[in-house]
Amino acid sequence: MSEKEILQNTTRSTGRDALKKNVQAAIALSGAIRSTLGPKGLDKLLIDDDGRTLVTNDGVTVLETAKVEHPVAKMVIGASSLQDKIAKDGTTSTVILASEMLRNSWELVVQGIHPAVISRGFRMAEQKVVEAIDNLSVSGNSDLFKKAVISALSGKGHDLLKEIVSELALTAVEIVSQEGEKVDRSKIKVISQTGSSIGESEVIQGLVLAKKRIDISMPKQIKDGSVLLVDGAIERRSFSSDMKLNVTTPGVIESFRNKEREMLISQIEKLKELGVKVIACKEGIDDEVKSTLVKLGIQAFRRVAKSDLDLLSKSCNATIVNDVMSATKENVGKCLSSSNKTLGGLEHWVVDGEGGGATIIIRGSTIDVVGEVERCFEDALGVVSQMFEDDRLLPGGGATYVALARLLRRYAESIPDREQLAVEAYGDALEVIVRVLAENGGMDPIESLLAVVSKQTKEDSNRFGLNLYSGQVEEMVDSGIIEPLGIVRQAIIGATEASISILRIDDVLWAKQDVGIPELPNS
Repeated sequence: MSEKEILQNTTRSTGRDALKKNVQAAIALSGAIRSTLGPKGLDKLLIDDDGRTLVTNDGVTVLETAKVEHPVAKMVIGASSLQDKIAKDGTTSTVILASEMLRNSWELVVQGIHPAVISRGFRMAEQKVVEAIDNLSVSGNSDLFKKAVISALSGKGHDLLKEIVSELALTAVEIVSQEGEKVDRSKIKVISQTGSSIGESEVIQGLVLAKKRIDISMPKQIKDGSVLLVDGAIERRSFSSDMKLNVTTPGVIESFRNKEREMLISQIEKLKELGVKVIACKEGIDDEVKSTLVKLGIQAFRRVAKSDLDLLSKSCNATIVNDVMSATKENVGKCLSSSNKTLGGLEHWVVDGEGGGATIIIRGSTIDVVGEVERCFEDALGVVSQMFEDDRLLPGGGATYVALARLLRRYAESIPDREQLAVEAYGDALEVIVRVLAENGGMDPIESLLAVVSKQTKEDSNRFGLNLYSGQVEEMVDSGIIEPLGIVRQAIIGATEASISILRIDDVLWAKQDVGIPELPNS
């Protein structure tokens, strides 16, 4: 049987034809978000099927919202999404780098270089870059951290917004960070409120929940208290199904009620035994026990969402229990303070647990403004978390990419085989960042790139890059244009992995799917 007969319902492209189409798909994808890179990048207006609109210049948001069918384009989007998940920045750079690597690879293929040779050369270049990038870094401090966050938010709002967001993000991460441990961003809660200005946004130490005490006679504030979290209720049990009781003896109803009271009282006695001062239940708390809880000086909150219970569990180092009677001393957590505070005209519960926790309250004039500020905060928190885990920073403005490209050209001279051409192509691809930045800033991309290379060579410094605000080549660290090392490294690694994966594809088979009539189920 011939191959043609086996693949008769399949469209197939092989060899150079397959690679060319794949490279074209990646370049087209890059072209869709190329104009969003950098502080002078432009925004995209996204409109969904229901007519809802979203204005953003976040590359991964544009790509994940767009309807992309080509499998190779989806591979590149996957690399960008991974970059967003890990680093929260550098998503557009990842796509642009991957497409440029593939563009340069195609030129080598046309010259007769096998894709496998190019892949080996790319892998050699990647290893060299990862080894060398540490030497280009500077150690960060609080001032440099703030500048790095502002640089990461470039193009995503006005200067005042970036200033406010960077300060609040740094404060929030500083509250929840613990020395020697990875920053747990889930301990940071974000609350949005409309009707105020962005400048009124704030960070509160502790978790803020839209809840109030079940009785105003309960203590308004408790310090150094024990906390119990219940994934259930303190109330009378209801029958699990519809039942009818025939009462034949007087007093049976009363005995039922007495037994229910005894069960409620036993739960309150259990709280007293455990020394609990604050209790939060996912479900209800019977009104009959309010007075007893008040006498014991216990703060009680009911109808607390499961997601909030999980946050409280982390913040207070408490274990969530199914019911009060099954709780033990080991399940009880600790809080430094538990109080009520009025925010936006509503009473809120503020819990400062010994495990740390922070709440960012984002305020804005409209829903659209608040939404944009929320996206900025999400990116800022990711960048700050990166810096708290690894304080090394790199010069921005394309300086790092140009320095690495110069290094790779020198390294390529030591390679006697055809991989030398692939290493040089890889270095050329890294320089695309400076060219795109210049394009988006209304400058000549070639002249800007040559100016940066010339300045770095003349001054024998890797810190000179393109400052789009002044339009000049400047020392980036002194100019405050810097970015976390982890973001740049992950962008380069992600782009390399995507480009090599696509290079190794030499056969694309599309199955033809005919419209068929679905079979009816057997009756």
